Amino acid sequence: MNAALNICQAIHDAKLAPSVSETSQELARTEWLYNAVEDLLRGVDVKFQRRMRQVQGVTVADLALAVDEHVNGRLAGCEVHTPALGWLLLSPGRPDKNAVAELLGPSDHPLGKLGEIAEGLLRPLADDALVAQAEDNEL
Repeated sequence: MNAALNICQAIHDAKLAPSVSETSQELARTEWLYNAVEDLLRGVDVKFQRRMRQVQGVTVADLALAVDEHVNGRLAGCEVHTPALGWLLLSPGRPDKNAVAELLGPSDHPLGKLGEIAEGLLRPLADDALVAQAEDNEL
């Protein structure tokens, strides 16, 4: 009986995905991306500069434009099924969270759809940002 159980266990284990092992570079990239997304969502521009190169980054204005394009795309594609934009514009003071959620759509990102959009803008810059940090640390 134990032999059959061991064979079944070995077959099951062989079907499992290999264990994930992140390198220190991948961990640094993930940490930089998360922190940069948080900065953008708090209203802080993300900028850095590598030696002998132009300043790179994403501004809050860039994020606002990307969010605008995302929401306009959802509206044009008839993906918004409530008068969310109207409620958002009519909300006194703080925006209506339900209207914002309807306009932005669902997301599995830990910081929501805004975090997902911000990360999409920042991801192509992450490697250069890490190089810039390393260059700064050498000084």
